[in-house]
Amino acid sequence: MTFSGLGDALEWLDSHQNLERMLAVIPERRKAPDLDRMRRLMEALGNPQASCPVVHVTGTNGKTSTSRCVATLFTKIGLRVGLFTSPHLESINERIEADGSAIDDAALLSALSTLAGVEALVAPEEGFTWFELITAAAFLHFADRPVDVMVLEVGMGGRWDATNVADAVVAVVTNVGLDHLEFLGPTREHVAREKAGVVKAGSTLVLGEVEANLVEIFEGQSPDAVWLAGKDWDCETNDPTPEGRILDLRTPHSSYEQVRLSLHGSHQGRNFAAALAAVEAFFGRGISEEVVRAAAAGVSSPGRMEIVGSDPTIVLDGAKNLEGAAAAGDALLEEFAYRSSLIMVVGMLAGKDPGSMLSALGARHARLVVACRAPSPRSQPAEDVAQAARALGCEAIVAGDVAEAVQEALRLARPDDLIFVTGSLYVVGAARAVLSARRRS
Repeated sequence: MTFSGLGDALEWLDSHQNLERMLAVIPERRKAPDLDRMRRLMEALGNPQASCPVVHVTGTNGKTSTSRCVATLFTKIGLRVGLFTSPHLESINERIEADGSAIDDAALLSALSTLAGVEALVAPEEGFTWFELITAAAFLHFADRPVDVMVLEVGMGGRWDATNVADAVVAVVTNVGLDHLEFLGPTREHVAREKAGVVKAGSTLVLGEVEANLVEIFEGQSPDAVWLAGKDWDCETNDPTPEGRILDLRTPHSSYEQVRLSLHGSHQGRNFAAALAAVEAFFGRGISEEVVRAAAAGVSSPGRMEIVGSDPTIVLDGAKNLEGAAAAGDALLEEFAYRSSLIMVVGMLAGKDPGSMLSALGARHARLVVACRAPSPRSQPAEDVAQAARALGCEAIVAGDVAEAVQEALRLARPDDLIFVTGSLYVVGAARAVLSARRRS
């Protein structure tokens, strides 16, 4: 199929079933898909997912940051790295990176054109899903470059996720929490069984979840080795600095002291430790101290405790569940409590309890909560968020959308205040676009 341009190709992509749209219309539990269709697509494309070794990353929280840490470590070693993450914040191109650069429009257009031509042959009746297609586009791009290693972040769960057509030599599981229960739940054990699907026989598993009954579930996948957090690898010192964290790290092969990490929040120290263990597992040896320090100092994770402005300080974090909200709230208190006062811009998706989320985020410490809708069909009404904030004793106002909420926060903030934008990556992405436009004007 020939498209007139990328806009035409993206319109074709958006015509396919999208999980976010599906959940907006039918929020109850749905039967999970299988990988048969995705495997047929890979076969038709020449199995690009098998063109190089894979590190596969799943978990309830921390997947993206851990994936970015893994990719940065590989890059500093000198490998050509393909990185697939989701969701994107501002542009779909962000999801597919090779050699540290997002896929350009021409390459994305080429990949989507190939997929459109193959779809009628492989799945003439049912077609593919949106996520299957963007995952396949990533595999095509990485095989065409080519890259030396792929770092794949699971979209949801693991076992039936489209990325799981790849067989990883190293699997990373950051943690197991209660999220996406309409597909993965209802218990942590159910969630663990889904995430354990990325662990292939003969691989090495780097496991950040330490609850004994959940560890047994992962061990049941018969990995060649299990590297367990706190036992085989750890972040033994994890202290805040104005620039991020200071870490002492221990792995099965080495230890690294006083490593400066350019990410904020103690959870990011643990994510970097998991990433370092994964890269050591990949090579079967320790990594040079020079590489570890360079990677820690140079890694970035947009939308995750990301500082994007000063006077007032502006921090973005896409906390999407209670565990993520608690980690963000702890980071605020530990690293940003020196600011004069706190203004929070908050929007979240339906299915989240706004009172619990706001409490975990530390909204009680805020001078003001500006509630807004997330730019998603699944958005929770802004007034519900504002009412939950008032129930916690906060002053709260309602804005029409993210752009209005950010502008109102900026209008009301003093130079020594902190503006914290949070509640959903959709909100963070929209706020990033508003702030980027403001800086350019």
